[in-house]
Amino acid sequence: MPTLGEAARAVLLTPDPHDKRRAARSMARAWRQGRLAHRCDTAMPDEPAWPAAPELLAPNRMPRRGKGGSERGRIALLHALAHIEFVAIDLAVDLIGRFGGEFPREFVDDWIGVAADEAMHFALLDRRLRQLGSHYGALPAHAGLWEAAQVTADDALARLAIVPMVLEARGLDVTPATIDRFQSVGDETSAKILSRIYNDEIRHVGAGTVWFGWLCDERGFNAVETWHALVKSRFRGSLKPPFNDSARHDAGLTQEFYAVIAS
Repeated sequence: MPTLGEAARAVLLTPDPHDKRRAARSMARAWRQGRLAHRCDTAMPDEPAWPAAPELLAPNRMPRRGKGGSERGRIALLHALAHIEFVAIDLAVDLIGRFGGEFPREFVDDWIGVAADEAMHFALLDRRLRQLGSHYGALPAHAGLWEAAQVTADDALARLAIVPMVLEARGLDVTPATIDRFQSVGDETSAKILSRIYNDEIRHVGAGTVWFGWLCDERGFNAVETWHALVKSRFRGSLKPPFNDSARHDAGLTQEFYAVIAS
């Protein structure tokens, strides 16, 4: 029987975004049908395979997108979000393949669902781009999104602290305003896609918070103190308000985690 680790590595090494999306969903289906052994002893690549386009630029070289008032601005924003969701497929799959053996099967159940969600989100955004006359890869994209995986490749606790509990949680803070922006110009189709993504991301942040707490308990650590230490040592940015306290609370990420160390 093929293993979970082998399946994860195969997804990570698939460069075409649409093939990667399908591979992630196929991996999730195989796991749910009992066709993958719960073994994660296959080495994960240091970097996933990505397509030649979009061109990846350093953050300080990314063109300004504006606020999405024009169709051009909305396309740029949707493209940036599509790239985030594309990278999020690899982040979820790498988490499973790299660390899944350290956790019970329920951990894999949760995160393989996250990977399938990210694949679906990418498909929705790419389809919307095509409806607007563009496509994923047509514009440059942020080169630094995989950095969080690289700096946490040695420790599942660090990965959970930074990726779902910092980066995805930031999405909860900013997405409602983005939805309002699309609605204000009459783009209800894009707004509905972002609303779907937003609701799913609350569940993703919740999975990160739950399994971070579980692993802290296993190691005998205080969850809040450990999170503070990991964010200070592993996250190069800063936690900046305003925070969507309601959505964060729904995800189990209460203010005792982030309010104390926010800048």
